[in-house]
Amino acid sequence: MDYINIKINGLDVSAPKGSTILEAARLANIDIPTLCFLKEINEIGACRMCVVEVKGARSLCAACVYPINEGMEVFTNTPKVIAARKKNLQLLLSNHDRKCLSCVRSGNCELQKLCKDYKIEEEGLYDGERTPSEIDYSAAHMYRDNSKCILCRRCVAVCEKVQGVGVIGANERGFKTFIGSAFEMDLADTSCVSCGQCIAVCPTGALSEKDNTDEVLAAINNPEKYVVVQTAPAVRAALGEAFGLPIGTNVEGKMIAALRRIGFDKVFDTNFAADLTIMEEANEFLDRVKNGGKLPLITSCSPGWVKYCEHYFPDMTDNLSSCKSPQQMFGAITKTYFAEKMGIDPKNIVCVSVMPCTAKKFEIGRDDQNAAGVADVDISITTRELSRLIDRMGINFLSLPDDEKFDDPLGRSTGAAVIFGATGGVMEAALRTAVETLTGETLDNVDFEAVRGVQGIKEASFDVAGMTVKVAVASGLKNANELLTKVKNGEAEYHFIEIMGCPGGCVNGGGQPQQPASVRNFTDLRAERAKALYSIDAANPIRKSHENPDIKKLYDEYLGAPGSHKAHELLHTTYVKRSIN
Repeated sequence: MDYINIKINGLDVSAPKGSTILEAARLANIDIPTLCFLKEINEIGACRMCVVEVKGARSLCAACVYPINEGMEVFTNTPKVIAARKKNLQLLLSNHDRKCLSCVRSGNCELQKLCKDYKIEEEGLYDGERTPSEIDYSAAHMYRDNSKCILCRRCVAVCEKVQGVGVIGANERGFKTFIGSAFEMDLADTSCVSCGQCIAVCPTGALSEKDNTDEVLAAINNPEKYVVVQTAPAVRAALGEAFGLPIGTNVEGKMIAALRRIGFDKVFDTNFAADLTIMEEANEFLDRVKNGGKLPLITSCSPGWVKYCEHYFPDMTDNLSSCKSPQQMFGAITKTYFAEKMGIDPKNIVCVSVMPCTAKKFEIGRDDQNAAGVADVDISITTRELSRLIDRMGINFLSLPDDEKFDDPLGRSTGAAVIFGATGGVMEAALRTAVETLTGETLDNVDFEAVRGVQGIKEASFDVAGMTVKVAVASGLKNANELLTKVKNGEAEYHFIEIMGCPGGCVNGGGQPQQPASVRNFTDLRAERAKALYSIDAANPIRKSHENPDIKKLYDEYLGAPGSHKAHELLHTTYVKRSIN
């Protein structure tokens, strides 16, 4: 690789050819502020917060898009640069709702931090007309408040370039510009898939998930309700970030301890239902292979992906596994099997889920998700909502014990279940069970590393009992579109496909703790969080879903066998073909 030598603030810096000033500065441990920049997603130089002085240049240069060249001299903090950045912040604030105390992003807002860093005072800000703004609460999972929008266009870029959905964009022009849907439609009326990736990259409080924590507390404080909580695998790999722990720290024990102190009657693990999903999904796959069913079978764990399929590939909904997601399977078992064992009326059970995913808020309201005649899951909150609830309840998260365990009987799970949170994890877990079922032999090595990693699309073939099984894995909906288009056009053929709506899988879900662009641009959140899940898997003495003793007991006592009539009634669902708006 060729390197270029430049000077930044008098320091000698060597950076790869093709680097921008921003990237070169990062190599020298010099942070240049940004608001609009997202590496390889939104490189438009619009916010002008990253301006620097370049010797010989006529004007200030945007470091995020300005390429370096040999001998260049750059100055990142001259009086002229600082004055320009302060002016930009003052102009942004002139059209910004500055009610920071009540904003969901207060203390974790990129605009707020820069204003603090550059000592922007309320006095001296520009006054005048403001862009009128109405809050869009129409979607099931989020709201948009354009009075806090700085027009950075990060949300627009991730929706279009990463997810391939593109239901939001810049409307009007000049001072009247605002981010919204085409023809000013409500978000709920568009083909939005509720993935929440726009929320994850928003630098301010303009976008946020709908907060359902008041409903959780109301249920807990209702003596007539029995309130259980389930936590998705990816939550334990990211929750700690909200309390200052390194990215990818496994906080399972502390998380359980916090949930108990919040007041839940039982603290369970969605991983139990992930093992259950594998039992049903592996059985469905084998049934389709043996009996000429619709192939490729495509996973149905990600509600954002499922809704995308319904909108953009409605002719492939028959390829979707009929299995409910682990969240919904858990709710179904809680309000049937668990309710019967405990002698509790399902109507009095409130099932709360903690998810890395905003689309789960949409999923709980889907049709055919009421195995006991009531909603399988009543309330779904994000990892972020849980972190705020922990703070609100006065719980010192960092001081909590690390060794608390989930409750029985829906708290035991295998290593196969926890890797559901990473792209390729569902595929690997399914293969561990399907291969042993097909061959009748014990797998010595359960690590299917060919389907691991954060690449957008992965393909692999495995020889199983004399049959070549072709599989593919995609994460991020634009990658899903590319993969399925090849399948539709006859350019690729697979038996089994895993698709996750969010890039990298649930570890990078739209409900995970928000990291600023200064971190997102230079740290692979997906890989770091996934490491935690794979380490939990490796340390678990049971790494195959079909070996979970509590799953075996569930089938023996209640369901009969995978794919049984009762299992279909409780654990399987249907889909709809939607239009594109």
